[in-house]
Amino acid sequence: MIFYDLLILSRHWGTIVPKKLHRNITTIYALAFFHSFLIIVPVIVPLFMSKGLSLADIFYLQAIYATTIVLLEAPSGYFADLFGRRFALLIGSVMHGAGYLLLNFTNDLAGLIVFEIVLGVASSLLSGADLALLYDTQKALEDEEGTEHSQVIAHLGFFKSSAEAIGALLGGALALVSFDLMVLVQSIVAWACLALALIIVEPPNQRETNIADRIRIMDILKHLFLQDPVLRKIVIAIPLYSLATFHVAWLMQPYWEAQGLSLAIFGALWFAQSLAVALANKFGFVLERRMGAAFALGVIGILPIVGHFGMAWFKGWVGISIGLLVFVCRGLNQVILVNALNRRIPSEFRATANSFTSFLFRLSFIATGPLVGYLAETRGLDATLYALAMTLIAMFFLVMWPLIQSVRTIQQRAAA
Repeated sequence: MIFYDLLILSRHWGTIVPKKLHRNITTIYALAFFHSFLIIVPVIVPLFMSKGLSLADIFYLQAIYATTIVLLEAPSGYFADLFGRRFALLIGSVMHGAGYLLLNFTNDLAGLIVFEIVLGVASSLLSGADLALLYDTQKALEDEEGTEHSQVIAHLGFFKSSAEAIGALLGGALALVSFDLMVLVQSIVAWACLALALIIVEPPNQRETNIADRIRIMDILKHLFLQDPVLRKIVIAIPLYSLATFHVAWLMQPYWEAQGLSLAIFGALWFAQSLAVALANKFGFVLERRMGAAFALGVIGILPIVGHFGMAWFKGWVGISIGLLVFVCRGLNQVILVNALNRRIPSEFRATANSFTSFLFRLSFIATGPLVGYLAETRGLDATLYALAMTLIAMFFLVMWPLIQSVRTIQQRAAA
């Protein structure tokens, strides 16, 4: 009944009022900020290890989280397109708060599995809906505001990365006092998402058709993979280059421990990584405009290779500093490739398309995450970093280089 009541409440409160559309953008930014304000992240590996998990167990746990999202990601985006992005945000926010509330009472692997599943449901509902709602709000206001969609995405990414950075500092400080206190504060902050979702309004529909006729899954897949070769390459590149920065994120805290660093500095280091992502979000389009799209794509492809090799070759602060290049790649991917995707898809299935790329990313992690965790546990961090770097070289020539060539062809045709 609660979900039905939320749907009715969402439709009633979501009746469009033009003035409220103007506050939608700032509200979505704030919601994204608190969704990404994860104070447990900079010490999450030590936190899980304090509950008896090994590094391999942690990667398996993340594979369970990814499996939950794989099962729900595309359906949740489709759900948001059918019943409203605001309603999806409401349900996702409830699950987000409930998940972190549960973590206060979890002390074993079984409880952590439930925690990851609940968070997976929340993430699948929130991930595509916020971006689609932001895009459609901006589209409804663009005649008045004249703001580019690319800048909207850049700002959204900047707020998310800034939240991670600020949360890292707070989480690192609280971890020095108590893991329990850190988790308690996280569980309180998580409910801010629901408060913000309640004041969001749904933009006007772009098409006046019945729900059954408006969206067809096969039409969406044909649009993504068959109609535009460049779009197909972008859809493939986004999840793979998200994966390129995700494995190393879970290896980073053990890497810091291997350098002899104390838990006290983990928050500051995670802040530096999040700041690197935020700055790349902010200035990614400056790079693309000044140097060209092909150059920006080349940077996205090369940075993670250099970052992984650098961490394996060098130790101490040099290796840590070079590792920041991986997170610069993450920030560029989040704005340049994601904006390229959203420019090429219609509004009516934008949430589905964004959720689908996240679905592909999670599916890739399910296939590779446990293997990376096992390799790190049995062969060590250096061997794992070398293996990932070699994989990224192959990915550059198989995925990124064809996309760069397609972009160059389009630019040559436009110039002609």
